[in-house]
Amino acid sequence: MRNLMTSFVLSTATLVIGACATTMPTAPAETQAVVEARPVPVVGEGQMIPITTDKGTFKVFTKKVGDSPTMKVLLLHGGPGGTHEFFENFSDHLPDAGIEFYYYDQLGSYFSDQPNMDGLLTIDRFVDEVEQVRQALGLNADNFYLYGQSWGGILGMEYALAHQDKLKGLIVSNMVSSIPAYNDYAHNVLMADMDPAVLARLEELEAAEDYEHPDYMGLLMEHHYVDHILRKPADQWPEPVVRAFPHLNPEVYIPMQGPSELGASGLLVDWDITERLEEIAVPTLVMAASHDTMEPAFKRMMSKRMQQARYVEMPNGGHFAQWDDTDNYFPALIDFIQDVDAGRPVIE
Repeated sequence: MRNLMTSFVLSTATLVIGACATTMPTAPAETQAVVEARPVPVVGEGQMIPITTDKGTFKVFTKKVGDSPTMKVLLLHGGPGGTHEFFENFSDHLPDAGIEFYYYDQLGSYFSDQPNMDGLLTIDRFVDEVEQVRQALGLNADNFYLYGQSWGGILGMEYALAHQDKLKGLIVSNMVSSIPAYNDYAHNVLMADMDPAVLARLEELEAAEDYEHPDYMGLLMEHHYVDHILRKPADQWPEPVVRAFPHLNPEVYIPMQGPSELGASGLLVDWDITERLEEIAVPTLVMAASHDTMEPAFKRMMSKRMQQARYVEMPNGGHFAQWDDTDNYFPALIDFIQDVDAGRPVIE
């Protein structure tokens, strides 16, 4: 779940971050035919997996990195409608720790097919897609770790509730179990901390639905994103992150997240599984960041409600803690996976 995405999606202008300029390509809403997968990424050949849906069979992109018989991690990106590019620095850390992982673009996302998504934007369908990907990759309870960040965290928790007998471990990164709680924190804490004049201007633009106004993205970048999304000056944002945003599919993101930068308002607006967290029995890592758009204390509570969960907090991180608090993020992630693999206790 990433609010920064909306501005890339809605804007027809070019966004310049330092020396990087990107333009968001748009697909007409009336498109009925599937948009075929893009060329395979330069990082190497991937595997296109067929996914059966009520609207037909489509293909989704995956790519294996590293090799391990007992530690295999499937990465669920945020958005919805984001891309595997947000995880490109995982290749700098997990393989050296003996951990195999899979890049994966969900249906409607960058390297995967992009059909008309009407009727396909349900959590249950995305969960079924993940299960089909798991089967195709040959992952099982002896080796399968499911990692989800932001929207991917929603998908990961929902998958665990439906199929945790197939899991060896679950990682929920930068996501809470309640969108109403996410919205409350955004309105009562993050927005309250903004300069009142800045907030008033943002709310004015949102009321007018003028998301393409240059003030909108400019104010958010200066007064919100560099503090809570990725805690580096805008001209120092990593190239894969800058590259990924214009690849996000608005026909997935906007209906589910909504167009607002100040909270969720789409199909996910009432999603809340907090009362079901105790059903998650698989070893789980809940990853928070002190400066995230989602409340760390809420994530700590989540870990206590799960049956065997470990909580870790990145003290220097924002929503993309894998990029702005790398030194804390990857050791915590690797330690958890290796501890579960070795049969060591999850709860410390």
